[in-house]
Amino acid sequence: MERKLKYTKGPWETFKTAILHLILLMGTAVMLLPFAWMIFTSFKPSEEVLSWPPKLLPIRWTFVNYIGVFQRWPFARFFLNSLGLSALSTFSILLTSSLGGYVFSKHRFRGKELLFFLLLATVMVPFEVFMVPLYLSMSQLGMVDTYPGIVLPWLIMSFGIFFMRQNIAAIPDDLIDAGRIDGCSELGLFSNVVLPLSQSAISALGIFAFMDAWDAFIWPFIITSTTEKFVLEVGLAMFQHRFFVEYGSTTAGSTVAVLPMIIVFLLFRRNIIEGVTLTGLKA
Repeated sequence: MERKLKYTKGPWETFKTAILHLILLMGTAVMLLPFAWMIFTSFKPSEEVLSWPPKLLPIRWTFVNYIGVFQRWPFARFFLNSLGLSALSTFSILLTSSLGGYVFSKHRFRGKELLFFLLLATVMVPFEVFMVPLYLSMSQLGMVDTYPGIVLPWLIMSFGIFFMRQNIAAIPDDLIDAGRIDGCSELGLFSNVVLPLSQSAISALGIFAFMDAWDAFIWPFIITSTTEKFVLEVGLAMFQHRFFVEYGSTTAGSTVAVLPMIIVFLLFRRNIIEGVTLTGLKA
């Protein structure tokens, strides 16, 4: 019988592992502390929010901040506006990025490299650079203070096309060619071959797209003037007055605003690493 050798860590390796885990735990605590502070502050009455010395846990728990958020402002409307616009943006980005990635990775046409280079160049241009020309274009089209005007810049993501191109490029060309030989159309190849093999990347991109649209502030703040069309991020700015800030209401609204992103992350968390590493075929 073969004897299996067991590897045991020495004292020095055990010490290094313990130090590494301690550093990781400290980093995790530093990252989670602001979120914990925000959540616990949302349950504090106004007299405890700025009390000194500050305390993490409230002495007297209350839901008055959450009640006030929905009673004093149309916060439910803000939430629905953000949810609808983010869902539409995510669906459009996943569709256009998947189609664009399939075309750039598996098709040959004149000017392909130049077009892809120009596409990548737009990724490096900050939104603030073309924000004013974009607003002037929306004004000429009559889309100021409208839902289409808010969501239009978030319907296509250049990074999403690049991301999907890299993933779809890992799919063997033999599968695509076999489908063409069998008489499958390009749309059939896309829906029956490419999409099933790109689920991990699509899930990861969906999280990025949803978070990008959900966190949008500057463009919705500029393009909208009607309170009923505000998104959550713009609605939260209403809690900041000229001489003071309503920290209780702000933290309550921020907690509500964070929940959808946490839910989306929990639903697709298993596919994030696999999608980001751009794996093509599953075993």
